[in-house]
Amino acid sequence: MSLHSRGPDDESLIPSKTKAIEEGAAAQIVLAFDDNRLASTLFGQYGQNLALIERRLNVVADSRGNHVTIEGARDSCEQARHVLEALYEQLKRGDDVVAGDVEGAIRLAIAQGSLFESDPATARPSFEEISLRKRPVRARTPAQDAYIRALRRHALVFGTGPAGTGKTWLAVAQAVLLFERKEVDRIILSRPAVEAGERLGFLPGDMREKVDPYLRPIYDALFDLMDARIVERALQGGEIEIAPLAFMRGRTLSNAAVILDEAQNTTSMQMKMFLTRLGENSHMIVTGDPSQVDLPPGQTSGLAEAVRLLKGVEGIGHVVFTHEDVIRHELVARIVAAYDKASATSTRDRETR
Repeated sequence: MSLHSRGPDDESLIPSKTKAIEEGAAAQIVLAFDDNRLASTLFGQYGQNLALIERRLNVVADSRGNHVTIEGARDSCEQARHVLEALYEQLKRGDDVVAGDVEGAIRLAIAQGSLFESDPATARPSFEEISLRKRPVRARTPAQDAYIRALRRHALVFGTGPAGTGKTWLAVAQAVLLFERKEVDRIILSRPAVEAGERLGFLPGDMREKVDPYLRPIYDALFDLMDARIVERALQGGEIEIAPLAFMRGRTLSNAAVILDEAQNTTSMQMKMFLTRLGENSHMIVTGDPSQVDLPPGQTSGLAEAVRLLKGVEGIGHVVFTHEDVIRHELVARIVAAYDKASATSTRDRETR
């Protein structure tokens, strides 16, 4: 739908000024943004951000220059308005807006319904943020928000759920924050090398080169959240340490942020050994996907057992992610949901036999 023409002094040229026309359950909202360059970035290349908003909120969004017209159900239009205004304020602060930010803003809008603050520039965001030197890392889903809160409150946190939900990403961000604030002296990254049977000697290179393939996702997060020179210097000086799980036995990890990734592939004994390494002034984060266990058939996952045994223990947090928290490509969430549905159906079939 084309926009009505307006003169240069029209109030619609005030940033994010809205006009709603309600016809029963339907509504139309017109937004105008005062910076054409930022508006173009907000809408996305070839309008991809608007297209995502249309699909997720079931509205029609038509952009013309620095204006966008939103049509659809009243509540959906209000949610779309809030998404666009919040993202525009993010751009005005000098932060980038990527597809994940759009998805996160949409999920926040859906979670809040239509009860929004009137001024997105001054409204306090509902989702938590980890403020790093390089850039802020914001929660994009309610589960991520709960995860960040748990990381702040507890010395030991379990984050479990499917791939693409940000478990490892946020764990690394929290570890980097503690390191930058000098609340810990070092970051220790560990992961079970199940594919190599924890016997790494036959692989070429030094210890870091042997374990690198298994810790690549954590490396990627480190270099994205910290300056590359600082990461390399910290690796060389031992302030960031790469330690295979098999090499953790006998150590006491004090003044450290410790991350165990892919923990679903630990055995019961390995998990107990790892958890009992926790030393004074240390923070431990354990992440994993219980649906992707690579242990031999019949062997109990140390992660599943630990979560069950430690449920309700004071000082330990546990946040469960689902396919609704996947923040990668939207198709990944559908893939995870399909597999979860098939798994649930298979379980019911076995129980009824």
